[in-house]
Amino acid sequence: MPEVLATVTSDRLDRAAIEAFVLTPQDGAMVTFEGIIRDHDHGESVELLDYEAHPDAEAFLRTVCEEIAEEFGVRVAAAHRVGRLGIGDVALVASVASAHRADSFAACSALVDRIKERTPIWKRQHLATGTTEWVNL
Repeated sequence: MPEVLATVTSDRLDRAAIEAFVLTPQDGAMVTFEGIIRDHDHGESVELLDYEAHPDAEAFLRTVCEEIAEEFGVRVAAAHRVGRLGIGDVALVASVASAHRADSFAACSALVDRIKERTPIWKRQHLATGTTEWVNL
């Protein structure tokens, strides 16, 4: 299996450390995605999000990262934050590096899609109306 970085944490995410993990002197391209908490969803005002993770979420995340690394021949790192996050906070950092930009863009897009599809992390939105709702259960 390729070496990857896959972390689920309640700490603030360190984009620079995540990018440093994937970037080598052989690389000509690095693509990084940051998922940022926004103030709205489907026409509703959002005040904050609570992220909760299955105890094995990090193992699922690692598997996804390893699959992308093998499939695209790239270096991969991803970190997902859990806990209470406010508007503007970063919930996900996913970074991919390779020799060429096309590979990095394609791999990063696939990585983010698979993380959202297969990593058991759920979010509860706190709306301005005072109600809460679970998303993507």
